This record gives sequence, C-alpha cells and structure tokens, in this order.
Amino acid sequence: MLCISMKPGEYFTVGGSTVIQLDRLTGDRVHLTVNAPREVPILRGAVLERNGGERPACVFTPPARPVRQLPWNGEKRAALADLRRMLEGMEGTPEVRVLREKLDLIFPQPPESGGE
Repeated sequence: MLCISMKPGEYFTVGGSTVIQLDRLTGDRVHLTVNAPREVPILRGAVLERNGGERPACVFTPPARPVRQLPWNGEKRAALADLRRMLEGMEGTPEVRVLREKLDLIFPQPPESGGE
C-alpha cells in the first residue's frame, strides 16, 4: 500500500487517467477532488458497505487520537480552589452563576465525603 503525504493543491494520478487532488483541510477533515473517466465507478466506503460490498482488506482503522489533558499538580489544584472561593464571595449575578457552571463543567467538583 502506498501512503502519500500531501499539502493543499498537490495531486497524484492513478492509471494515467484519474487525478486526485487535495483541495483543503478543515479541522480533522480532508477535502479531495477526483477527476476520473465516467466509466470508472467511485464510491465512498460507507456507501459501498451499506450496499453489501465488502470492506477492502487494505483499509485500516486509524488509531484513536489521545485526549490532551492539562497536566495536573498542586499549584493548579490550589488555583482552582482560589477561583472557587473568589466566586463564592462574589455577588450572585447571572454572570457569576454562569462562571461557576462553566468552571464546574470543566473541573467537576468531587463528591463531598460526609462524615457519619
């Protein structure tokens, strides 16, 4: 199997009559243009498989991307606690409530351990 790295605008040919060009990259999507003779069938893999075709043996499943996380340490834990204390001391305006909700969404508070 040939694996090609390309930049937008670059292209390659298949069999002399088919041209595949990298149009653009948008986020994690690649936009390709394919120029091939009308008699050459071109099917998206999902359509092929949905219509009963078999997935080609050469097609692989890409590895999952690692989730990037903030490195966590004592300084960041203390800064988060300071932010929560500051928000508690502020007036209960809609802005403060939104900030508290967003902070809790990004950094959920662990359940408090109640002493029994």
